[in-house]
Amino acid sequence: MNVVNLLPPGFQEAALREDTRAGLTGTPKSLPPKWFFDLRSNAQYEKIAKLPEYRQARIEHAILRDMARSIAALTEARTLIELRSGPSDRTSLLLRALRAEGTLESYVGVDASESLITAAGKALTAEYPELAVRLVVANVEEHLGLPGYPAGGPRLVAFLGSAIGNMIPAQRAAFLARVRSRLRPGDAFLLGADLAKDPDTLVAAYHDSDGISAAFDKNVLAMLNSHLGANFDVNAFDHIAAWVPETESVERRLRSAVEQEVALPGAGLTVRLTAGEEIRTGISTKFHRDGMSRELAMAGLAVRAWRTDPSGRYGVSLSVPL
Repeated sequence: MNVVNLLPPGFQEAALREDTRAGLTGTPKSLPPKWFFDLRSNAQYEKIAKLPEYRQARIEHAILRDMARSIAALTEARTLIELRSGPSDRTSLLLRALRAEGTLESYVGVDASESLITAAGKALTAEYPELAVRLVVANVEEHLGLPGYPAGGPRLVAFLGSAIGNMIPAQRAAFLARVRSRLRPGDAFLLGADLAKDPDTLVAAYHDSDGISAAFDKNVLAMLNSHLGANFDVNAFDHIAAWVPETESVERRLRSAVEQEVALPGAGLTVRLTAGEEIRTGISTKFHRDGMSRELAMAGLAVRAWRTDPSGRYGVSLSVPL
């Protein structure tokens, strides 16, 4: 197993400070979750994925299980590249199909969290001892972490878990364009996207009755306390999930239950919040097949295969360079 860190020294700390200052001084206040994901929140997400209200992960897994052999046959990929390494069972579905096709040689996992990606790599190495495993620590929104590895053979680049929905339209367009710029003839791009459906169903997926989603969301504040010396009282915030029809997205927010002042010495910042004021902690945009195809086409990618569940709740597309 080979680990390559493409982030400059101090990148995580500097990005955390910059994102925090920009987000908490903006209107409305916001906190991007990308740098606050750790082993603790990863364990919380695994619990969320098993909740009856949160079906996206299970539906995507079922689609990939049914689609994996055709993906392997269509791509004949020698290398699976996973942007933001996900659950091992999802990865294994693709790896097993490519191995059965007789083409699999290597796996590249890309993630900003070295601890998470290393843990995932160790699990893969144990399950696939013959597989060449390369792990790249990089921020996939700004740097795909694909330094032309390996030199030969088609590659399958996967971006699953509906992570594309966490980006605003301009970010999605820039990300897809970067993906296209790194693909060679014969490569393919596998994308998972949660589809638009009844708003009440969508909101329930991010606001479960057991409070697991709330604990996951509040972990953002705990991370700021740990890394920036902030004094957030996580119990002074309520977790909110709201449907925004204009953008067809669910916004996750933390609402201040009281008027309060929070010091963040590591960011050189003091933040004042009124009772009822909200901090947006994430967006989850929902898609339509036609709209997703248009966004891919604008980036120079053509959809060659599309699969959804019988109820049309989630979609997985396989596209190739135009």
